[in-house]
Amino acid sequence: MPASTSASRPSLLGVFGHPDDESLLAGGVLALRAAAGAATAVVTATWAPDSHRAGELADALDILGAGRPRMLGFADARIPDSAPGRARLCDAPLEEVAGLIVEHIRAVRPQVVVTHDAYGQLTGHPDHRRTHQATLLAFHAAGLEHLYPQAGAPWQPDALYAATHPHSGVDELGALLTRVGKKVLSVPDGHVTETVDVSGCVDQKLAAILAHRSEAARERSLPGILSRLPAAERESIIAAENFALLGRRPAPGGAVLQPSR
Repeated sequence: MPASTSASRPSLLGVFGHPDDESLLAGGVLALRAAAGAATAVVTATWAPDSHRAGELADALDILGAGRPRMLGFADARIPDSAPGRARLCDAPLEEVAGLIVEHIRAVRPQVVVTHDAYGQLTGHPDHRRTHQATLLAFHAAGLEHLYPQAGAPWQPDALYAATHPHSGVDELGALLTRVGKKVLSVPDGHVTETVDVSGCVDQKLAAILAHRSEAARERSLPGILSRLPAAERESIIAAENFALLGRRPAPGGAVLQPSR
């Protein structure tokens, strides 16, 4: 991810589908940046702000130093009563979802945005895919004053990354997911542009994952699977986070279409 010229790391906004995605996919990066003095925040697309999972999310974000929950409040594709009276995220108009994310980007003013990959992570959850699509649109729209003018003053982040999983790094986790009947959708290793060693804050990351208590209590959920593993095996799975660069702010004097003479 972009290096900072100051003592702190670049500010970071995570945009994820569900409570717990932030801890599983980028908990280490969030914790590292917060410890270095950077501003960090997380937008969560599903579940109502007054649901039990909102309280768990608040606890996880507190552990990671990522501020208060910022919940869009759409319903989970597989749990309609997660947000009574609201559309499922996967059914909501893409422009509407993107506009809400633009509002948070302009409010937080991050240098870096992180979201899901195009597969929707390993298991291809439809909420993850929708969040990826909406965040990609929002990243480009946030800096343009005539798009979503009601969402605040324009702000263009420097870079957009997708949390992802390379083929070479999913052996242990893939076997665990396959065992409970879930898909494993990883990407070619060449798609990964940065791997971050988060072993130094692995206990903090695990505590944030387990703060999602209702998920940790479930047998087939990833927090539940991780909670039952031996410590060494669990650490080997969560001690690195992989990212693919999706977009970058155009640099002044950068590449041009017209060939030089």
